[in-house]
Amino acid sequence: MLSEEEKEFIGWWEKNRNGEKKLMNQLMVGLPLGLAFGFPMLLSFLFRGWFKRMPYVSGTQFTLILIAVLLIIVFYAIFKMRFKWEMNEQRYAELKQKEKVDATLQES
Repeated sequence: MLSEEEKEFIGWWEKNRNGEKKLMNQLMVGLPLGLAFGFPMLLSFLFRGWFKRMPYVSGTQFTLILIAVLLIIVFYAIFKMRFKWEMNEQRYAELKQKEKVDATLQES
């Protein structure tokens, strides 16, 4: 027997699963998490005077590092949200299977 929470999840996921799968939606929702992950890296390069023995970084190298950190942020955001979508999809499939088994048992 499915609980109320599981029934609510099934209804919500059936309604929102296609919207949650879109790349732009995943990027917009996951970007704050990606920024939280990449922000310390950006700060360490922006305020590099705190470590006195750090080698000099030229403008070209700094640009390359900045682009790399931004790519890491975007990758992390999309990867995290895709993983979350897959976990919700798996939960949905398991609950639908459980619902099907329960219906079969009740008929017997």
